[in-house]
Amino acid sequence: MSEKNLVSRKDKIKPKKSTDVASAVSTSAPPVDEVEASRAPLMDHLVELRQRLMRIVWCLGILVCASWFISDFVLTYLLEPLRDSAVRHGRPADQPFETMTNAPLEMIFVKLKVCFVIALAAGFPYIAWQVYGFVAPGLYKRERAAIMPFLIVMPVLFLAGSALVYFQILPIFSDLSFDQEINSKLVKVVYVPKVKEFYDLAISLVTCFGLAFQLPVVMALLSLAGVIKSSFLRKGRKYALLIIFVVAAIVTPPDPFSQFILGIPLYLLYEAGIIVAWFIERGRVRREAAETKAEEEEARREAADEESRRRAAAQTTPTGTVPAGE
Repeated sequence: MSEKNLVSRKDKIKPKKSTDVASAVSTSAPPVDEVEASRAPLMDHLVELRQRLMRIVWCLGILVCASWFISDFVLTYLLEPLRDSAVRHGRPADQPFETMTNAPLEMIFVKLKVCFVIALAAGFPYIAWQVYGFVAPGLYKRERAAIMPFLIVMPVLFLAGSALVYFQILPIFSDLSFDQEINSKLVKVVYVPKVKEFYDLAISLVTCFGLAFQLPVVMALLSLAGVIKSSFLRKGRKYALLIIFVVAAIVTPPDPFSQFILGIPLYLLYEAGIIVAWFIERGRVRREAAETKAEEEEARREAADEESRRRAAAQTTPTGTVPAGE
């Protein structure tokens, strides 16, 4: 074989090898992790945290100032269950209902407390969005999509607990208070409610019931993180029932009515949390099966590509000698 023919054959083979190496390098490059791509220095995280906290503080400050102008309306609305109970116990319905305050500037502090609660309730979507915006870069896309429904369900459950307090708990407490009046020939005991004590009771009950109604959200998040399973929750029903009524006895006033009114919905929410945890586990199993199937298909495809490249390389490699004279 002439030297010129050997050089020309080597030139034809070399580009094919370089192309195979480049394709192998490109296929073997690991994918970029979306969490690692959003990694930032610690100082940048602290600066962002400070900015978001300042936005939350400004939002609450503006809402507190705005709530001051509707505080009288809100306080009057909160007193409606007490007024209706007073009318049911003989107070004249055609006259304004009277309550008592006996401390200097007491109503100012009551209004400020109510304004802060209104600001928290009205600003919760913005606060939740700021918190989500801070932690979202550290989550995968699937995790971000899983958290969003909870941001919608949480205020709905809080409003459900607050509605239960306003339409059921407060009327029962008011009726119990007016039932203790004494009207005899020798002694007359009249219940004259104090504004601050009633508002403190109403706000504390709204807060306790609103937070207690977040039980399904907490259970769903723990199930989503893999901390608890629905089977474990089903086996622990009797212990959960005991804990629920103990907590209800602690956070509510010392009477059996309020304990049962809080304990029964909490147990129903516990059962709802078991159902939600079961659905989450079922979705996780399906997702893992789909990911395993996709990985197997990818492995088979890569093996087929490797085999085709090997065959192509074998076909381009010289297998014999070229007859003399060429």
